[in-house]
Amino acid sequence: MDGVIVDTEPLHYKAYHLMFKDVGIKVETDLYESFTGQSTINICKRLVDHFKLKASPEQLMNLKRQHFKYLFDHDEELALIDGVLDLIKNYHQHDIKLVVASSASMPNINQIFNRFQLNPYFEGKFSGADLKQSKPHPEIFIKAAEFTGFSKQECLVIEDSTNGIAAASAAGIFCVGYKSPHSHGQNYAKANMVITNFKDIYYDKVAHMV
Repeated sequence: MDGVIVDTEPLHYKAYHLMFKDVGIKVETDLYESFTGQSTINICKRLVDHFKLKASPEQLMNLKRQHFKYLFDHDEELALIDGVLDLIKNYHQHDIKLVVASSASMPNINQIFNRFQLNPYFEGKFSGADLKQSKPHPEIFIKAAEFTGFSKQECLVIEDSTNGIAAASAAGIFCVGYKSPHSHGQNYAKANMVITNFKDIYYDKVAHMV
């Protein structure tokens, strides 16, 4: 969802950095960029280990979510990624079964879907926060593929992060790497194809690929 459907990265960035300030740590750019595609609780576990914090990962997560909730309600930067709604409608019109598989928590996923009225287009939602393993582990994409009722060879993943692309690759699912202006420092080497415009993967262009 994040980075492909909606550009929540500016809000997450602000929320994380407000949390970093709360607990008195300075997170360098390289470390922060390595978090992309991972669940909040796993990021907070890494922070506690890395900085040897006394606070628990759950405490850090709650601080970050409080900041994000406030920003979600008050920050005007939140918007759908350019062209993604047209892509969603294009797939929906061709009876493609759409499933969101995100590292975001289910409340965050539902918040985004309700705000931008995306629920009618999607048949399933999976949150990495509810699973045992986080991206780059393939669990979330394996479960999402099973949910569709189709084989993995008939599925396609769209991802913008190193961890997400690695997860799709490990799951054995065809992966489109979406390289957007918001995807900084990500590795697309394991993607089956890389795009910068969603028009490149409209139904008539990818139906034969999977």
